[in-house]
Amino acid sequence: MAVLAPLIALVYSVPRLSRWLARPYYLLSALLSAAFLLVRKLPPVCLTLPTQREDGNPCDFDWREVEILMFLSAIVMMKNRRSMFLMTCKPPLYMGPEYIKYFNDKTIDEELERDKRVTWIVEFFANWSNDCQSFAPIYADLSLKYNCTGLNFGKVDIGRYTDVSTRYKVSTSPLTKQLPTLILFQGGKEVMRRPQIDKKGRAVSWTFSEENVIREFSLNELYQRAKKQWKAGDNIPEEQFVAPTPTAVPDGESKKNK
Repeated sequence: MAVLAPLIALVYSVPRLSRWLARPYYLLSALLSAAFLLVRKLPPVCLTLPTQREDGNPCDFDWREVEILMFLSAIVMMKNRRSMFLMTCKPPLYMGPEYIKYFNDKTIDEELERDKRVTWIVEFFANWSNDCQSFAPIYADLSLKYNCTGLNFGKVDIGRYTDVSTRYKVSTSPLTKQLPTLILFQGGKEVMRRPQIDKKGRAVSWTFSEENVIREFSLNELYQRAKKQWKAGDNIPEEQFVAPTPTAVPDGESKKNK
């Protein structure tokens, strides 16, 4: 298993081998890795090597080497989490009902600027992220409850559209804690996001539950305000938009309950 996992990742990355071969660093690393396996497993070379195995077989890995290989395999799997997601053929994130508009790298900016009266809550996600998979049904249920003419819900796959992650400063690293990220846009501009990012660029721990999203983004207040605004036909100037505060949420009847 310690050797199989890196080999699977290597086979999956065959289309990119041509680019690796153009760089001496990757070529040398591959040659050294292959040389270690050949020297360690191929007689008669391995017969001359010292061993700490109880059976005295020098052509098999001892316990120290097994631990090192298992550790390296774990690192390879973490670094190639996107590839492992594709190889395991996981199902789509969510197949149920929702009021969510899906953006690509071109439509997200156009839609946010189309009508400054519309408040947008946009989820930045990646298909390979387990946290995004878990949050998908919660976000879909929130869209069913709170979506209206002046309050819309959107999603963009930054694992696919990497330039969007760069523009909105959402990390897609396999070890990131920024997936998913929810951003509230009012007047076409970002007002708040969760999880927050500290001064060192690290994501502040935050639980993506329905209760937390409703409280932190003041969805009840935003929903009632959006309904009144569009019912009265008011065009609120951009500077009058106020960010929601994470305080007690007033009781409000959702669209789904109505």
